[in-house]
Amino acid sequence: MLLLSTALAAIATVTLAGCASTPSSASPSSASASGTISVVASTNVWGDIAATIGGDRVTVSSIIDDPDKDPHEYEADAQNQLALSKAQVVIENGGGYDDFVDTMLGTAGNTSGIVLNAVTISGKQPDANGDLNEHVWYDFPTVENVIDQIQQTYTKIDPAGTATYTKNATALKTQIDALEQQEAALKTTHAGVGVSITEPVPLYMLDAIGLDNKTPHEFSKAIENGTDVAPDVLQQTVALYNDHAVKLLAYNEQTTGAQTQAVLTAANNNNIPVVPVTETLPAGKTYISWMTDNLNAITTALAK
Repeated sequence: MLLLSTALAAIATVTLAGCASTPSSASPSSASASGTISVVASTNVWGDIAATIGGDRVTVSSIIDDPDKDPHEYEADAQNQLALSKAQVVIENGGGYDDFVDTMLGTAGNTSGIVLNAVTISGKQPDANGDLNEHVWYDFPTVENVIDQIQQTYTKIDPAGTATYTKNATALKTQIDALEQQEAALKTTHAGVGVSITEPVPLYMLDAIGLDNKTPHEFSKAIENGTDVAPDVLQQTVALYNDHAVKLLAYNEQTTGAQTQAVLTAANNNNIPVVPVTETLPAGKTYISWMTDNLNAITTALAK
């Protein structure tokens, strides 16, 4: 989970013309002077999807676009806020993942931009523990719904591009449908198999395959929140590998520390396959190629 509200006090000093309130459902503005729709996404995950749908009719910038940077240490800057002040479409993840976007929008005073919130679009609610897994880009039905919303938004702003947006969105959803079919095929063979995680990042994908997350809730929640794992909880987690109770470890490479290293070492020592996962697009990948790699890695791990 991203904890991305740092350095906003300095940003708040940036003064932009026409400052007013945060945009929500304002009427769509027309295409920008450059002839393309200006889009800002909180991460390059949503940015890639937005660019794929829009093609050369949109200009997309992603605030978090460095796959080597720990998202938890992200610090917003004035350049990001300037981009948000001019954006006609803003795509945020929501669910507490990227609250910095709303904060910067409030300061920028962009009252005409259309804000799309992926978690809101998903309709997902907190579970019985009061937790909401905000990593909804690993949930393909949610991604397809976001694609629909992006397509419709682009069409409102730029009706002349309707055919392009429809074609690109349809092609993208067809590729996602193929990934859902791969998940379903894995479920027929591996439903109920025990797996483990360091954070809930890939849980929607693991759930879609029917895999059983055996990681103690207290462990993954502590790692996600950046707090220490209690010794007994760490011991319980390490035991999953020593006892061969799980078939794989899904390991978030972007949030690591001594305690995640401990479970990684335990998995390696017991020949439990490790599936690396990330929260942002790896270099040179598209959303589709990235998710294909994730599913293929899980497939390989389950086959061992």
